[in-house]
Amino acid sequence: MLVESRRRALLDLVNRQGFATLEELVRATGASESTIRRDLEALDQAGAIKRTHGGAVCSGDVRSMPALDERATSAAAEKAAIGRAVAGLVEDGETILLDGGTTTLEVARALVGRPLQVVTNSLPIAALLATSKDTDLILIGGYVYPRTGVAMGPLAVATMQNIRVRRAVLGAGGITSEGVFNSNSLLVETERQMMTCGQDVLIVADHSKFGRQSLSRLCGLDEIDRVVTDSGISASDREMLREAGVELMVAAVEAGEDPSNGDGQPRTQGSRTQPR
Repeated sequence: MLVESRRRALLDLVNRQGFATLEELVRATGASESTIRRDLEALDQAGAIKRTHGGAVCSGDVRSMPALDERATSAAAEKAAIGRAVAGLVEDGETILLDGGTTTLEVARALVGRPLQVVTNSLPIAALLATSKDTDLILIGGYVYPRTGVAMGPLAVATMQNIRVRRAVLGAGGITSEGVFNSNSLLVETERQMMTCGQDVLIVADHSKFGRQSLSRLCGLDEIDRVVTDSGISASDREMLREAGVELMVAAVEAGEDPSNGDGQPRTQGSRTQPR
């Protein structure tokens, strides 16, 4: 099979299923594992698919929202690592709620193909998971913020009043000793309702979010169970979470990934990025 034809076949299979394992792709094409790995790398670099451990996931055109486009390359390696770390906490068969955002989108990517029930208010996350045959998807309605494709407001809050999940995973615009912040007050109202849905409330945020405040305060640190971040978190921020009784999970960026300083640039060593 010619390279172009083989890669088209790979892309068609991944898009049709939403997720395909390396073994499935080898069987479908008759090519070797090493050849398929090179094909997946090329398709990933072209933005056609997203490589995962053991296979590939449909890109789902989830980066077509302006705000996601702007933030997708910021701390990309860290966000991917956080996504994998959260996915490692989730057991098959669980019900999980995912807030909208670029970091929770990476959590969703890491969960594609898993037998789960996922509740979300994010159109990009829903588009990613809708083709996953093993995932039951519940989409929360409401006013959809056009820049991010996230549903929020009174309708979203009302929808969630009778929903209960094992874990609620929320993003953050900022984290300080005063609590967790986000930039949209309507979103914060929706996220507060999300927090009441989960037995465990997780905040996912790369290290650049620490020390920042945004427009609206979501909650105090004592109202969340766990923070999942990357190894760029400073010693002082680790201590802040420890004193607040918040469990901290630090996700490791894998070899070959390019960690950044939160602005899409390579991370430099400094007082705020030195791990404890």
